[in-house]
Amino acid sequence: MPKQPNNNDKFSIYDLKTLPADLLSGLVVFLVALPLCLGIAQASRPAGMDDPPLIAGLLTGIIAGLVVALISRSHTSVSGPAAGLTAIIATQISNLGSYEAFLVAVILGGVLQVVMGVLKAGALSAFFPSSVIKGLLAAIGVILILKEIPHLVGHDTDPHGEMAYQQPDEHTTFSELWSLLETGDIHVGAATIGLISVAVLLIWGRVKFLKHLPIPGALAVVLLGVGLHLWFRTIGGAMAITADHLVDIPVAKTAQEFVGFFRFPDFSALLSPTVYVAGITVAIVASLETLLNLEAVDKLDPERRFSPPSRELLAQGVGNIATGFIGGLPMTSVIIRSSVNVNSGCKTKRSAFFHGILLAVCVGFFPQYLNMIPISALAAILLVTGFKLASPKLIAEMWSEGRYQFLPFVITVVSIVFTDLLIGILIGLGVALLFILNSNLRRPVRRIVETHLGGDVMHIELANQVSFLNKAALDKVFSEAPAGSNVLIDASGTDYIDPDVLSLIRDFKNNIAPVHGVKVSLRGFRTKYRLHDDIHFADFSTRELQDRLTPEQALNILKEGNRRFRSGEQLSRDFSRAIDGTAGGQNPIACILGCIDSRVPAEIIFDLGIGDMFAVRVAGNIIGTKSLGSIEFGVGVAGVKLVVVLGHTRCGAVTSAVGIMAEGKNTREATGCENLGAVVEEVQVSVREDEARQFLRLNEDDREAMLDDIVRRNVLRTVHEITARSSVIRDAVRDGRVLVVGMIYDIKTGEVKFLNEHGRIEAMEPEVS
Repeated sequence: MPKQPNNNDKFSIYDLKTLPADLLSGLVVFLVALPLCLGIAQASRPAGMDDPPLIAGLLTGIIAGLVVALISRSHTSVSGPAAGLTAIIATQISNLGSYEAFLVAVILGGVLQVVMGVLKAGALSAFFPSSVIKGLLAAIGVILILKEIPHLVGHDTDPHGEMAYQQPDEHTTFSELWSLLETGDIHVGAATIGLISVAVLLIWGRVKFLKHLPIPGALAVVLLGVGLHLWFRTIGGAMAITADHLVDIPVAKTAQEFVGFFRFPDFSALLSPTVYVAGITVAIVASLETLLNLEAVDKLDPERRFSPPSRELLAQGVGNIATGFIGGLPMTSVIIRSSVNVNSGCKTKRSAFFHGILLAVCVGFFPQYLNMIPISALAAILLVTGFKLASPKLIAEMWSEGRYQFLPFVITVVSIVFTDLLIGILIGLGVALLFILNSNLRRPVRRIVETHLGGDVMHIELANQVSFLNKAALDKVFSEAPAGSNVLIDASGTDYIDPDVLSLIRDFKNNIAPVHGVKVSLRGFRTKYRLHDDIHFADFSTRELQDRLTPEQALNILKEGNRRFRSGEQLSRDFSRAIDGTAGGQNPIACILGCIDSRVPAEIIFDLGIGDMFAVRVAGNIIGTKSLGSIEFGVGVAGVKLVVVLGHTRCGAVTSAVGIMAEGKNTREATGCENLGAVVEEVQVSVREDEARQFLRLNEDDREAMLDDIVRRNVLRTVHEITARSSVIRDAVRDGRVLVVGMIYDIKTGEVKFLNEHGRIEAMEPEVS
């Protein structure tokens, strides 16, 4: 895998200029992380148990900020307890029988993650399809919108931060909303704060002077929410917000009670095989979520910085070991916190570290003040974040990329919304893999039919990796080879071919193809496959093939070559074989008189090989004694079947000739060139005086149209001059041995158009043989 550019040093953590932005971002992330840490801890409890304790989620957030942020090299990712792990935590605590035993599994999982980081297992993240990553972002956005609406209006029956479709309160994501509509269970005070907070955030992002204030909108709505809560408390009645609609951090009355919040691992659980299974499960799932979230947050980063995935696994492993020792939950990189971090304007990973400091200080010393924050104010921040993640712009972008991107994207979104984060991601990855396999099955090879001197040749170019999954599709391609045709199987760009596919190729070449008169040629197979180069057609022009060729067939070969050039289907040629084959002589099929313009290489635009053509190039594709002598040699001595005068749009020689004529200067005065006059004067023969007079007054489009028309007349004149001034070529044309034609190459489209006998431009569609 190519090494990613090191662009993480644009903003240094030692740069004091960016410190205010990081501190403000860390403050906003801290405010969002508070209820999420508590809610995820509550959502992770197995039925009938009080473990894990609520403080466990906060301990995880503290370790994620203070430990992981220091080791990680991601400047945008923020870690913490993950909603995607709640079901696994609950299941493993039930299986192990105690929370203390589960903490041992967390430590083991962390050790395994450290090993994975050291072994560079993070490189696997390069294989995650972008459609799934973007689907994850959009799904998180949709879930935030759906889950935060109840909290926004004071309906707080479901733990904050819980993201699964099946909720702990026995509702689903959608039935919760329906129940809210049916019962009208809305707290007036909380709803007022929530709706005002959403309005403030929306206005904050659109009003210029608010955007430039030293505090972010998210902090403003939290302060506003606390102020309104205190005011509503003095008013009393329906507006007063009770504790179940506020942040609820456990408050220790004494130092001993605070120490009692910590839970420690029971290492006797190491004697049970179940703890190892739990540890491996935690490591794999947490690593998968971390890598996916890391990819996703890198896509959100406006600086487009690269976060080393293996280093992140190492950091997460150390974090999980630490959190396991003090009674915290397993952690991952979390897209919600990370997206809030990015949206708040973070510059470096100091913001993640600062959020950890705030969690530690405030949870330890000021929990009673944090418990004044209304949940509805924090819900407003997450709701607006959800709209940013699931933006219509992202959906339109995925739609424009076609169904092979859009369908996995949509399925990932729907799967995550209707299951949970882990299951939805796995479904999305599975669907994306199926689409990739389907694409490979449909197009396991690059198949191009070449109109060749000795008959059509079907080029079958094998992919870099050809597995057994490609066998059926390759067999279908073989079966479509016309009877009596030539087939070239090219493995020049292939690193691996499955033994079943090799067996199929051998069977087709040795048994099936001969029965149908198909000649199979091989090229580029590795020595170990015991399939040697074996070419049964001349892939360069020979005297025998040149003699059999008609001028019309030669013209069709050029037409087909230009079609391949325009469609990106150029042939993969064995130039070393062509060099050997043409070393003893040349037998080209065409002579092309083109312009010296660097944008018109005739061999490339007609997709020709070594020895297939004579190239004569002169500015303005005019004809002179020396260039005419060269073409005469091609026709009279070398036996070419086609002479092409190839002009092109936006020709510099024509433009200069008309411009000099319009200004009434001579060529040396205008350009300083001593010998260019002969070319310019020859081109000027095709320019009318009225065109020269009005040339400088035309707008750009009309001037371009005039120049292209002059190019056409200049090509036609050159075609006429070739036959008029050479009896050798004139006799060959009269006898039907040669065609002399004019063509125009469009430098904008790459298409060559044919000038018919009346001088009109026609598209060069190849004839079907």
